[in-house]
Amino acid sequence: MNKEPRQIGFWMCVALVVGNIVGGGIFLLPTSLAPFGLNSILGWLLSSAGAILLAYVFSTLVKAMPAAGGPYAYTRAAFGPLTAFLVVWGYWISIWVANAAIATAATSYLSTMFPEVFAIHGAPTCFTLFLVWFFTLVSWWGVGAVGWIQSVTTVLKLLPLIGLCLLGFFHTTRAGFVAASSVPLSLGGTTAAATLTFYALLGFESATIPDAKIRDPARTIPRATLIGAIVTTILYTLSCTVVMLLLPLGTLAQSNAPFADAARVIWGSTGASFVTLCAAISAIGCLNGWTLLQGEVPAVMAQNGVFPRVFARMSSRDTPTCALVVTSALVSLLVLTTASQSLTRVFTFMILLSTIACLVMYGVCALAMLRLNFTGKLSGVATGQGKLTLMGVLAVIYSLWAMLGAGTEAVLWGAALLAAGLPVYWLVQRGREGTPGPRRGPPS
Repeated sequence: MNKEPRQIGFWMCVALVVGNIVGGGIFLLPTSLAPFGLNSILGWLLSSAGAILLAYVFSTLVKAMPAAGGPYAYTRAAFGPLTAFLVVWGYWISIWVANAAIATAATSYLSTMFPEVFAIHGAPTCFTLFLVWFFTLVSWWGVGAVGWIQSVTTVLKLLPLIGLCLLGFFHTTRAGFVAASSVPLSLGGTTAAATLTFYALLGFESATIPDAKIRDPARTIPRATLIGAIVTTILYTLSCTVVMLLLPLGTLAQSNAPFADAARVIWGSTGASFVTLCAAISAIGCLNGWTLLQGEVPAVMAQNGVFPRVFARMSSRDTPTCALVVTSALVSLLVLTTASQSLTRVFTFMILLSTIACLVMYGVCALAMLRLNFTGKLSGVATGQGKLTLMGVLAVIYSLWAMLGAGTEAVLWGAALLAAGLPVYWLVQRGREGTPGPRRGPPS
């Protein structure tokens, strides 16, 4: 008798959401926000509201279509397979591009703790590739292994954020507040800060993608998505504010490890080393969660007939072996390519493109909720139609605003990225003429 594949429960689901949001980037973000002073607090409030609003959109959609295939299923039900493919195509690329950055960040944090080891020629690149393929193996092993690692690393990565939230304010001074308030409040400053802070909150949709592998998805995923988004935004806002008030703005703007420098003020060098270790664990845990998704996304598309059939093949452990291996190979190529310092700007720009792809997916999913609401397909959701309409419109407006905040050039390149998926879609459809329809997801 075959053993039923293991599914993850509520707390592991929360850990997946929180763990995928909290990566290594948050530990560097206060430095980027330093020039904006108190505008950054308003930016956090705006981006937090936007993240919670969009998390509500995803929680509503998964209630109506549990275990249907995540964002692909939602956009396909509203706009058909082509739109769904293009949106999720861009999202898939954004995941594996970001995974290359996350793996590199984890190596960077660890290199500050073991400089002699990582000073060996080629050691950083080799260790980055090791992380990529280790977590590929973890995801192949099964969702239970991913969930266990995610739970442990999420607890460890949240410790410095919670510690600064609880104790940091007692060490802040009036001088710190005066320095932060020396930067005048402005619409432009708040908008720029909100754009930066929202990038740190990407990932709240994580639980909707492996929905078929989550126990009682119609109940578990909406709660985990909203709780994960709310907890993370509160911790981010409070901890980054504490860091800004603890360190002089000039020092903060030049810091390579702002959270570690803030911890040094409170707990000394031991505290700084502990925060650096937590930052490395944070990036490693984030890579663990996103590696799971980098396999699930193309597998869902393949199961619905818009991606090569081989990506839909599942192992005996109910994991998409080919999708994981191919995507990790792409991550590895990107890591090897960006090992050259001359390509650093290219890599940074690709990260910005990946963020645009995420924002496109968020906005289209919000539009999908509006369309499905108007056609009565969300009637089973225990929320009034008027409320859903309001939340959907606000989510669309917020997504557009965040995209514009990234700059016109990035938006145009993002459009080119989505257009590059058209030949892939055409080739797959041409090869599938006369084959059966999709296995997973609602009909278009």
